Amino acid sequence: MENKKSIVYFSSNISGEELEKIVEKLDFKPTGKVAIKVHSGEKGNQNFIKPEFYKKLVNHYDGTIVECNTAYGGERNTSKKHTKLLEENGWSKLYNVDLLDKDEEKELEIPNGKKIKKNFVGANMFNYGSMIVVSHFKGHPMAGYGGALKNISIGLASSHGKAYIHGVGKPEELWTADHVSFLESIADAASSVASHFKDKIVYVNIMKNMSVDCDCCAVAEDPCMKDIGILASTDPVALDKACLDLIYSSDDPGKDHLIERIESRNGIHTTLSAESLGVGTTNYELIKID
Repeated sequence: MENKKSIVYFSSNISGEELEKIVEKLDFKPTGKVAIKVHSGEKGNQNFIKPEFYKKLVNHYDGTIVECNTAYGGERNTSKKHTKLLEENGWSKLYNVDLLDKDEEKELEIPNGKKIKKNFVGANMFNYGSMIVVSHFKGHPMAGYGGALKNISIGLASSHGKAYIHGVGKPEELWTADHVSFLESIADAASSVASHFKDKIVYVNIMKNMSVDCDCCAVAEDPCMKDIGILASTDPVALDKACLDLIYSSDDPGKDHLIERIESRNGIHTTLSAESLGVGTTNYELIKID
């Protein structure tokens, strides 16, 4: 079983129609309400994937767009401000939107966590039987890169939960915790969400508008390399690793800037830590569908 490869589907066609098509390839059979986790964008950010892109996917699965509050200054760190920005950015005009930690948080246990043994997520997450995680793959100022693993860990954590992960169990050390331990905490938290949903969660990464900065940055660098495509898998580790490999193998000279961001923050460590926890495998087969 150790040598078993996970399947990652890939399309170079970046469109709402292709997003719907690639999720169908996963043979996803949701139960209950379907949450669609996105990154809705900080105020002023120019790179996040705009709401219209998700329309066919949301309609196909009768999904609800879900988000959680942030743990840093900006326009998304309180429910009131975040709700207002979701409206301004166009999400609430098109879809049902659920701010998962609007009222409270709940705890997920992480029995085999390397650095943290619990994860605090938005309480409303428990109202959903299934989830489609659609991540904008790009760089990140702290984690090196942002993809599926980060989106189900820090992305689904409550405001307090985000600080808890960043601080490796000590929210007051949000910005000062040991960096490697922070990356392993991301993997720990990701494992708890993957375990919670089991086979009722699938993952999509969109390799478009790839900046070295996250969509959480109000002031972000413009994209540094050309768009690559959409990838999807039932395995978030394989999915993130496939995206990293496509960046390294690209002939775009702009990749050097993004690779420097990933390597200087030791981004691959999160991927490997999640693999060691059994979240997925870095051994994958890439299947092109376009």
